[in-house]
Amino acid sequence: MSFWKKTFGVAAGGTVLAAWAYVLLRRWQWRWLAEEDEVARSMPLDGEIEDPTYVTNRAITIRAHPEAIWPWIAQMGELPRGGFYSYVTVERLLRMKVSNADRILPEFQNPRIGEAIDRAGTMLVKAVEPNRFLVLGPPPTPEFDATWAMALYPSWDESTRLVSRCRARLPRGWKGRFLFAVLDPGQFLMERKMLLEIKKRVRSSRAHRPAVSMASRRAAGGATRAAVEVRSSFL
Repeated sequence: MSFWKKTFGVAAGGTVLAAWAYVLLRRWQWRWLAEEDEVARSMPLDGEIEDPTYVTNRAITIRAHPEAIWPWIAQMGELPRGGFYSYVTVERLLRMKVSNADRILPEFQNPRIGEAIDRAGTMLVKAVEPNRFLVLGPPPTPEFDATWAMALYPSWDESTRLVSRCRARLPRGWKGRFLFAVLDPGQFLMERKMLLEIKKRVRSSRAHRPAVSMASRRAAGGATRAAVEVRSSFL
């Protein structure tokens, strides 16, 4: 066998293996940490995209009640909102003005249907129920429509599953293939980062609560002892 035939055979075999690896990796990232029942379960506004050509389900477990997680979701968006908790450098390259908040912003806790959370007006609030779900999406066009649902599902062990689902109808032909090639890996990396950062922020905010409550209890205890001593002095 000639050198060129061997080289061609190795290259062809490598291409096949790479293709299989991509298919397996793609299926894994489309369902990153999502359980089978979560993938099968209906979520708000699923019916808005009747025949999606692109669907992802990703999830994460957070050791907190929905009420502790919701504020971070509610305030998402471009400045002056709280950001998207993802890779700011990438978002700024896309000309988005973002800064990921590390505290709750009280003024952005009530997203309203029809409200845009980005400056371009391409990310609208399509459905919302506090402490349960937020659904975002662009204004629909004949070629493209999508919904991005984030929902909170409390568990029996006092943890919550944050499930994120994207359903999109991409354009036909080369436009759709181009969007898929760009959207698929990028969406996974950005959304995975977002889920991890929301979890990190919830854990951080909860970690500070015991110290505050302990200080409050000590102060309350000191006040009680002082009151008892004062009262005793009059007896």
